[in-house]
Amino acid sequence: MHDNAEQRHLVNKTYDEIRIGDSATLKRTLKPEDVKLFAVLTGDVNPAVVDPQYSQSGMFREVIAHGMWSGSLISTVLGTQFPGPGTILVDQTLHFARPVTLGDTITITVTAKQKFDHNRHVILDCVCTNQEGLQVVRGTAEVLAPTEKVSRVQEVHMPEVSIVDKHERYTHLLQRVHGLEPIPTAVAHPCDRESLKGPVQAFQAGIIEPILVGPENKIRAVAEENGIDLYGIRIVHAAHSHDAAAMAVSLVRTGDAEALMKGSLHTDELMGEVVARANGLRTGRRISHVFVMDVPTYPRPLLITDAAINIAPTLEDKVDIIQNAIELAHIIGIAEPKVAILSAVETVNPKIQSTLDAAALCKMADRGQIKGGILDGPLAFDNAVSIVAAKTKGIKSAVAGHAEILVVPDLESGNMVAKQLEYLANALTAGIVLGTKVPIVLTSRADSAETRTASCVIAALIAHANRNKGND
Repeated sequence: MHDNAEQRHLVNKTYDEIRIGDSATLKRTLKPEDVKLFAVLTGDVNPAVVDPQYSQSGMFREVIAHGMWSGSLISTVLGTQFPGPGTILVDQTLHFARPVTLGDTITITVTAKQKFDHNRHVILDCVCTNQEGLQVVRGTAEVLAPTEKVSRVQEVHMPEVSIVDKHERYTHLLQRVHGLEPIPTAVAHPCDRESLKGPVQAFQAGIIEPILVGPENKIRAVAEENGIDLYGIRIVHAAHSHDAAAMAVSLVRTGDAEALMKGSLHTDELMGEVVARANGLRTGRRISHVFVMDVPTYPRPLLITDAAINIAPTLEDKVDIIQNAIELAHIIGIAEPKVAILSAVETVNPKIQSTLDAAALCKMADRGQIKGGILDGPLAFDNAVSIVAAKTKGIKSAVAGHAEILVVPDLESGNMVAKQLEYLANALTAGIVLGTKVPIVLTSRADSAETRTASCVIAALIAHANRNKGND
């Protein structure tokens, strides 16, 4: 939220200056953020106001504000224009003639109707009309008019308000798999509230068909304690977390599951079974992790890699890490992702290995050793995500300021970047492991059920892409 300063010329009309028939007008267009801000300010969560799918008389309508928003603008005219600063509202009567819908442009007009010298009150007619000239609100306002003249330029500092609706972004993500067949998913040791609630939510949303692998009594006890409905969900008993990891991987190898999901066990337990040479899920590609993030202050998706698997990746490792991320970007709809290879600086420095790796990786991409994306680096984080920062430093690049994939130097820096965006910037986060035979939902044990469900969406998209690849 930033201060937005504007100069306003405030001129009121005192009681003595007001003439019957004097008027003032204000024109505003109803936008989605206006409806949300109005609901937040008033606490009014009436579905007729805030729900886009609200149905009335069998007909779906856009967000409806029954004149309340436009009615509130009458006070704006009274206090800032006519009579203006110093006006005190005494009484108001309004009739709401018809609804105001998103996109409507409302003209508010207040007109002096009567004056009372004994108390300096003024009665004003108040009319709000839409872009078609139809009345939406009409009524009267009684005010105590100002007695002192105000005429000055005033610098008004208004906060720049942005709507950060994480739930709306979450719902939008779930729509990505709407209509797709649920993916059979082995869930290893879902033995606490969030690790069980996540796959169950994904099941109820039609994203996955979970196979819960772990101590059955413990899973059912967690479900009962937290009111989680397990009806229709298969449970495969495993004695403990190590056993659950092995059995979950085995379900993938036998074809019973097309995705794997971490429960409440430690990452090392699950990944130990995944990378086992005899019975694991390795491919010819280096295994890596990607955080898929929807950051409200950034206009495009951000994929951060690798922040969970490779501690200190080599140049060779980074080739696969980047290729894995590029292929995921293609699956989620980014045709030619812009890949920023991060370091602390934006110039090659022989003393900073990450800058040398970045330069080599860019040249490898030029030679076709990394395909499907546009690479640039080294880039500092600010240059990767801010076109202003890039221009200030004189960086000319198709990637700078527009990055969609951030390749971090090591696990520590990547984990810090991702967690900062999640906890300080309110990013919607999904975590997925790539380079294996099937996608693996890998989230932190501290992550919410919604984060786990969001990760299931990404896993489902990958699994369906794998199906399509197999059918080609």
